[in-house]
Amino acid sequence: MQNIIDKISEIEFGDIGVIAYSEFNQEKVISINEKLSVPLASAGKVAIAYCVAQLIEEGPYQWDNIVEDISFNPKEDSNIIYPHFQNRKALLLQDAVEVMIASHDSYVADSIVQFCGGWEKINKKIKTYFSNINIKQNPRDLDNKGELAQVFELLRAIFEGYKNNPEIWTPVINGLVRQRGEIEGIPTHFLNHMTGGLENVAVDIGILGEFSGSPILFVLGAKHLPNRNENKFVDERIIEVMQSLYTEYSNQDKQIKNETSI
Repeated sequence: MQNIIDKISEIEFGDIGVIAYSEFNQEKVISINEKLSVPLASAGKVAIAYCVAQLIEEGPYQWDNIVEDISFNPKEDSNIIYPHFQNRKALLLQDAVEVMIASHDSYVADSIVQFCGGWEKINKKIKTYFSNINIKQNPRDLDNKGELAQVFELLRAIFEGYKNNPEIWTPVINGLVRQRGEIEGIPTHFLNHMTGGLENVAVDIGILGEFSGSPILFVLGAKHLPNRNENKFVDERIIEVMQSLYTEYSNQDKQIKNETSI
């Protein structure tokens, strides 16, 4: 993991934190500034999806409930990922949650939250599990934020939830799997994640590697960065961090295969 630490140290401006967890070793293999709180931007939608899945598991709602008054944010890419939904005014709750994550769609997110009782209810719900995660209707609101350690625990809860009760958690995982956002050198089916960002903020959370094997769960957040629209240095370093993390996963995977073949 030293290569990852070296790449992070090259980022001289702003604050950055990274957590990577090996499912094989059942431990964090890297943890830097895990108490850092960062604006989540679109990545906050994962917390919304988590709350909806909890409501499904508890019983008040069902995945086949109909969410009315659906509209799609034209600035996002639902027209590319879900072209067959574009004329729909209602979606199954499970489809709406998937679209919200895969397409970063704030309009769909608002429809889901209103269906489930409103923003205050959802925010209170997330805080019963993760007190340092705060969700706002406007994803660009700087109070739409989360502590990296708790964002990681949320991600891990989703991953474990899917392993133990896939009927409940499939729509959330589907959104992570279908999101676009390729990184050179990483097979697209090995990068199941949710990104978020503002001019001076970058967030990426997800599952790296073979999903049904022993992937690496990761959370990366950075704030107070130079304007990312004008300065690509930080984005390039973050990409290199992800590529290095994939290299670590590949080495781990080879080790597992060698041990199981003996």
